Amino acid sequence: MDYTPEEIMQYIEEEDVKFIRLAFRDAFGVQKNISVMPQELPKAFSAGVAINAREIAGFEGSKDANLYLKPDPETLATLPWRPDSGKVVRMFCDVYTPEGTPFEADTRIILKKAIACAKKAGIEFRFGSESEFYLFKKDDEGNPTAEPYDNAGYMDIAPLDRGENIRREICLTIEEMGLLPERSHHERGPGQNEIDFHYGRPLKAADQMTTFKMAVSTIADRNGLFADFSPMPLKNMPGNGYHINIYATDSEGKDVGRAVAAGILDRICDITLFLNPTENSYARFGMSTAPDRANWSSCLDTGLVCVTDYMDMIRTELRSPDAAGNPYLIYALLIYAGLYGIENHLELPAEMDEKSILLPGTLKEARKTASNSEFVKKHIAEEIVERYMR
Repeated sequence: MDYTPEEIMQYIEEEDVKFIRLAFRDAFGVQKNISVMPQELPKAFSAGVAINAREIAGFEGSKDANLYLKPDPETLATLPWRPDSGKVVRMFCDVYTPEGTPFEADTRIILKKAIACAKKAGIEFRFGSESEFYLFKKDDEGNPTAEPYDNAGYMDIAPLDRGENIRREICLTIEEMGLLPERSHHERGPGQNEIDFHYGRPLKAADQMTTFKMAVSTIADRNGLFADFSPMPLKNMPGNGYHINIYATDSEGKDVGRAVAAGILDRICDITLFLNPTENSYARFGMSTAPDRANWSSCLDTGLVCVTDYMDMIRTELRSPDAAGNPYLIYALLIYAGLYGIENHLELPAEMDEKSILLPGTLKEARKTASNSEFVKKHIAEEIVERYMR
């Protein structure tokens, strides 16, 4: 929704909004928020709302004890599961220093800088997502169990697929919040689901992914279930992927997807730590259809990157990330890797090249590779890199 601060204030008054959630994210993309009353909103737009920086992962290195949240009015969304009377709305915020400058370790700011670099180079990126998650039952005390909600398989239907109604509720709810779900279905694992999204500009796509995870978790909980986005919820079962689809064009509208794909393949080991930030992330590699090599394919679902012609454009699908990653950081790094491929005129190697290198096999190996990467040091704030190393 494209609102101005003045229109936001008018909306809040007319729609009986009582609470405004100011949402931001830590270094790992975990959503945080602080709630304010309507009378505090003008101050939030002008000066920001203070938060304790030292308590947020990735912000500990700030020289200032307090940082300030300034809401982005274009991200206004009503939380549909809250009361109609005394509504609750949410806006995403950027993080600022007391001097009023953007905080460099805010990953939404990092993504904005990447978008600006792409614009300067005359390149426009768009991202779509395919996100998987498991639904687990809860025990009598409301704690998650390891028992899947159903035992259905890939694209099964009811009654085997018990998640059908949950997915429908999720899609309708996030549509109310301004998101555009494209399709949904049961995945390979028991209790595993997937919901996909249309392409969007990078910032909107990252905001969308953050909203999506919050909505899925909330709706699952309201139905007595637990939504698990972790990379490997069940041993010896398919893991949860966060497949990312990429379109890229230059200022003349010419497709540059192959160069982008080549750049991502070239830099993938450097950035894997940020695409796969947990120890469990690496248990997924090589399992089922999850890739473990830096290769590409035009048709197989086992390549790291799938490059296909779709409606006269090149669609690049990256299949290694998982939803434990921070979408703002992931999209920023993919933009920089794509620009690297374009600027250096890189070409794709042989398809499914047997000589392709293995991805980092453990979190320790991924950390070592990232710590030695000049590419990472150039594009990611030092505070963020250090936090991921810990």
